[in-house]
Amino acid sequence: MLDKVVIANRGEIALRILRACHALGIRTVAVHSTVDRNLKHVAMADESVCIGPAPSSDSYLNMASIIAAAEVTDAQAIHPGYGFLSENADFAERVEQSGFIFIGPRAETIRLMGDKVEAIRAMKEAGVPCVPGSGGPLGDDNAANIKIAREIGYPIIVKAAGGGGGRGMRVVHTEAHLNAAIQTTKSEAKAAFGNDMVYMEKFLENPRHVEIQVLADGQGNAIHLGERDCSMQRRHQKVVEEAPAPGITVEQRAEIGKVCVEACIRIGYRGAGTFEFLYENGRFYFIEMNTRIQVEHPVTELVTGIDLVREQLMIAAGRKLSIKQSDIVLDGHAIECRINAEDPETFMPCPGLIQHFHAPGGPGVRVDSHIYEGYRVPPNYDSMIGKLIVHGPDRDTAIARMRVALSEMVVDGIKTNIPLQQRILSDAGFQQGGMNIHYLEKRLKEQKEKTISIV
Repeated sequence: MLDKVVIANRGEIALRILRACHALGIRTVAVHSTVDRNLKHVAMADESVCIGPAPSSDSYLNMASIIAAAEVTDAQAIHPGYGFLSENADFAERVEQSGFIFIGPRAETIRLMGDKVEAIRAMKEAGVPCVPGSGGPLGDDNAANIKIAREIGYPIIVKAAGGGGGRGMRVVHTEAHLNAAIQTTKSEAKAAFGNDMVYMEKFLENPRHVEIQVLADGQGNAIHLGERDCSMQRRHQKVVEEAPAPGITVEQRAEIGKVCVEACIRIGYRGAGTFEFLYENGRFYFIEMNTRIQVEHPVTELVTGIDLVREQLMIAAGRKLSIKQSDIVLDGHAIECRINAEDPETFMPCPGLIQHFHAPGGPGVRVDSHIYEGYRVPPNYDSMIGKLIVHGPDRDTAIARMRVALSEMVVDGIKTNIPLQQRILSDAGFQQGGMNIHYLEKRLKEQKEKTISIV
């Protein structure tokens, strides 16, 4: 087993990793910026190292400082969590070259999946269903690009090969706008990602976002842990996630899960990972693979009983998977609401001092959060301050428990999106289940227009 792990992250995921480490008897090193010295996991860690000032570019994205922290504390491994350097192939490579274990996939795997064009090519070769598309990067031949788009059929979407999180993409409905869209996306991609490579796909107009959680040990063994529905999104950012996905049959789950497992074995995947799909008219279309632990991993943990972070640590220690596919049985339903320090109407971040905090409780309620009374939410990072997760024997019970939990949760001193989450959980469409990725934004727009008309 690993002896000491550097937690190269902050907030709720850093605390989540720390708890998993301590449960296994692994000592922890918390690295933190100057503004994060009062984080809960920093106080709870066996050791802590300040790695720079508040800007993430000078701290949590500073590869040299994080590796130096591992060196001075004699740590064995580095866990990147999610975000920051978690999917940075160069960081994974430097960690391994420095003699430490990177708790995640190999650098070449991260690099492969980080290039959307190469990832799609690899998945097609592995038999994973993909969205019809250009099959490679687009060149500067306008006529050739028009021909590809006609073969795919409008509407199409132009995407940056190095993009992600909803950035670097443009929907095109007519041929007249195609070439301008390609050039604009290339320019934006170059500026944002340092890579102007773009590709083209069929634009699915009303899909759901359904993803498959996998675990693989890099030694020829892999399993899937069912699917999650992450279709409640705003500006391509997930707001509510649940497992299992409403309407997905046992047969569909087994079929797509088997394909993902075979793909993991084919590419020699190691660690926890997620295959993200668009799902429309009963068919799955691969869009990307996240080579890290996901924000929404708790809903999978609650319906499978598997501690995903623990499994990451075990795999990093060189252990073979101790779980077989036959061991995975989905039990009940789980829902996660992301709790953000933001105005629930304007969505502007609302950092500041938390004057009072009360976490909800009751059967099947879990709170993953680093906040506490007297904690000051800094303005320097993502606005998420926690996750409220519930589990019940069925979806209706889970929804009822989440509504109660949201009503109990108190975060005074700053604005949060709890009122928004309450509206979502009370929405008839959400309660029905199976809504597409555009549903939430459409409902928010309708509510805003209704409010304006009343005023």
